[in-house]
Parts: sequence; C-alpha cells; structure tokens
Amino acid sequence: MFYNNISNIRAVQLSGNNFREETAPYFSESLMVNYRVIELDLSHNEFADKGGEQLGQMLANNESLEVLNLSWNHLRMKGAVALSAGLRANGALKVLNLSWNGFGNEGALALGEALKVNNVLNELDISSNHINNEGTLKLCKGLEVNGTLRILKMSHNPITVEGAIALVSCVRKNTSTKMEEINISNVLVNEGFIRLLDVVCDIRPELDVVYGGVGGHVAHKIPPRPDAMKLIQNYLDEHKLRLWDFFRNMDKYGNMKIPVAEFRRTMMLQKKIPLDRVQVVELVRKLDQSRTGYVDYSNYKVEEPEKKPEEVEEEEG
Repeated sequence: MFYNNISNIRAVQLSGNNFREETAPYFSESLMVNYRVIELDLSHNEFADKGGEQLGQMLANNESLEVLNLSWNHLRMKGAVALSAGLRANGALKVLNLSWNGFGNEGALALGEALKVNNVLNELDISSNHINNEGTLKLCKGLEVNGTLRILKMSHNPITVEGAIALVSCVRKNTSTKMEEINISNVLVNEGFIRLLDVVCDIRPELDVVYGGVGGHVAHKIPPRPDAMKLIQNYLDEHKLRLWDFFRNMDKYGNMKIPVAEFRRTMMLQKKIPLDRVQVVELVRKLDQSRTGYVDYSNYKVEEPEKKPEEVEEEEG
C-alpha cells in the first residue's frame, strides 16, 4: 500500500506492534517513494541500530511526511546518528518525537549537526534520552544557527543548571531563532539562570522556558504576585472596556484562538498593564490549561445587542 501509493490514507498509527529490526527495510523502501502519508506513528516498537539506519535513509528521501513519532524505541548510538543524518537532508518533516530512546551525547551531537542545515523542523522532542550537559552543549551548536525550530522538549534528561543556561544562551545568540518553548521541566535552576532568562525574554518576549523550580542556598521566598487576570480586569473596568474586546484586538485571524507565542509576546510588550515574565507565564497556562498552543477566548464572547429597525434605517441612510 505504501510503496504503490494505492491508498488515500494520510495518517497511520502503528504504535506498539513489536516491529523489530527486520521490518525496518520494508518501511524505508516503501516510504521513500510514498507521497501520501503525512503522519506516521511507529512509537513503542523495537527499532534500534538497523532501524535507525533504514529510517534515516527514508527521511533523507521522503518528501511528504510531516509528523513522525519514534518514541519508546531502542534508537541508540549508530541508530541515533544515522537517523539524525537523515534529518539533516530532510525537507518536509515538521514534528519529530524521539522521546524515550537512548540518543545520549553522541546522538545529541548528530542532532546538532542536523539542525545546522535543516530549515523545516518546527518541533523536536528528545525527552528522556540520556543527554547530559555535555550533550546539551553539542546540541546547542545547531540551535545557535537554526532558524525554524519553535519547540524543544528535553525533560527527564540528566541536565543541570549549566545545561539550562547553555540552552537559553544559544537562543540569545541566534538572531534568526524562532524558538517559542524549551521544556526542561525536571531541571532545578538558580537565580543566575532566572536573571539570564529575564534578559533573553526582553529580547525574545515570545519565549517560554519550562523548568523544575528555583533552588540553591541563595534562593529566597518570592512574595506572591498579583493575579494577572485580576490586573487585566481592573484595567478594563477602569477604562470601561470589555474582556472580549481585549482578546479580540490581539486576534489577527478572527477565529477566537490566539497562538500562545503571539499572546505571550503581546502581553510582554504592552505597557498599559504592568505584568512581569512570571505573571505572563502563569496567565498563559491558566488560559491554555490543556496545552493546545492557543489561547481560546470564545468563552468570553459577548453577544452584540440587536439593532432596532430605526437604527438600521439611519445607518443605511
């Protein structure tokens, strides 16, 4: 079906089928010529070195696949490097999930090299891949020049604050970066990291870094900040404005859904309501609790009062 393009199926879910190394050539050969499948889920299988090599060849030649999930496989060492080489040559893939494999520092280096030249990938998940600070620094070599990646997920890797600082620093160095989210949710940071993040977010107000918390002997309890939503509502009440209009003025597309990066950027840059980075982060998470990537404000819609017949006639006149 894949090889002959005889199906109109666009998304294929083959998770948890115990596919082993010997099946990889079939996927590789057929998907190299397939131009119909856009989403492919091969998670929770048993692809390893051979699988990485074969699927890497597929990525280097496939021109239609946009979403690939290879999480929970056995991609390590040679397999990880080979797959990364395929990503380097790929020109279609937008979302790649490699979480819960074993890329390690060598795989992180190969991914960094791929990101130097790949100009399509938007989202990369390499959570739980045994990547430490050394591997993070190697990955950063690619992040320093990449101009398309928006979301990087690296939680549950053995990274310390040193790796966290490297990730934020490479975003600061890259003038063409599109980075919107870095997830290192298990990493405990320090106040030096927080100061750096504040500086970077002044330059890149759309950026959100999800970290585990602030610790260390210099840490002190931060007094609770005023609730951002209450501050917004107070401002609107004072100026006799509606919450619905507040959101609608940010909505470029008029579909009652604002991308969180745009919303974050707008809230950081506006001067009318004093909000700091932490308040904006909390506000976004409250407005997008399901982590959809959008602030959906349809619940705040206000029905416009129906115009009386005489008002319509006056407007037409």
